[in-house]
Amino acid sequence: MKQGNVVTPVSRLSRRPPWITVRAPGGDGYESIRRLMRSKSLHTVCEEAHCPNMAVCWGTLGTATFMILGDVCTRSCRFCDVRTGKPGPVDWEEPERVAQAVKAMDLRHVVITSVNRDDREDGGAPVFTEVIRRVRRVQAGCSVEVLIPDFKGNIDALALVMDAQPDILNHNVETVRRLFRLVQPQDRYEWAQATLCNAKRLAPDSVTKSGIMVGLGETTEEVLETMRDLRAWGVDILTIGQYLQPTRAHRPISRYYEPAEFEQFKRLGLEMGFRWVESGPLVRSSYNAEAQADALSQWHRPGAFPALPVGEE
Repeated sequence: MKQGNVVTPVSRLSRRPPWITVRAPGGDGYESIRRLMRSKSLHTVCEEAHCPNMAVCWGTLGTATFMILGDVCTRSCRFCDVRTGKPGPVDWEEPERVAQAVKAMDLRHVVITSVNRDDREDGGAPVFTEVIRRVRRVQAGCSVEVLIPDFKGNIDALALVMDAQPDILNHNVETVRRLFRLVQPQDRYEWAQATLCNAKRLAPDSVTKSGIMVGLGETTEEVLETMRDLRAWGVDILTIGQYLQPTRAHRPISRYYEPAEFEQFKRLGLEMGFRWVESGPLVRSSYNAEAQADALSQWHRPGAFPALPVGEE
């Protein structure tokens, strides 16, 4: 554990603390969703990223986060267990299959994410647009949250998504500025900034969201600096969770944050002006997403954030 500015070496983190407990997935609800995903040849970030909340979301809540544009990512982030390589062609029938799965699950809120598709100039943005439209066509009243890549800061690609009017636009910054290139070697902090700021410029009344992982080697002050950045970029909803190393080949855990520290992040985030903060050891980007959408669906915020050219800070 951390004492002052000293971080325990990773080799001494021999076991997870008691507040990091994960229930093995199973049961009728879990099996039902698993069969549905396989029958429609769909991917979920729940499975691909080994989310610790899958047992609860699939087995109890009947929710899942759909991952579109294939299951091969063009980037090789040090925290992520999604495969890296050359993706296959875009499957233009996928949006309809996602929409039909949403209908079969009778969802009131759905989260759509994707791998990075740097092989395409538009980053796959048109597929996000089509999923949003088809879900609304077949499942009236279902709110749609999209967790998008940064599209390398491409405002035209972002505009395609924003024109479809997602209920929540999410892009995770993931880590602090100092560690950004170490953790996400093909990403840029400026691209995240441009994505979130320009989302507000394109749709001033939109609800935006972002998330941070802790335990990657950052300091507490760096977490707070990143939170302040996100708030300055107009982010409304913030998620903070503990990084858990997928395999030994991934970036090691620097330390486990204690529950009281997550509570402090939540308190400070609300004081900064975030409308909603989810902060806890097992919090992930989609954690409690339906409750957020229910509570915040009536927001209408005046004003716009100015367009941010890529690289400007």
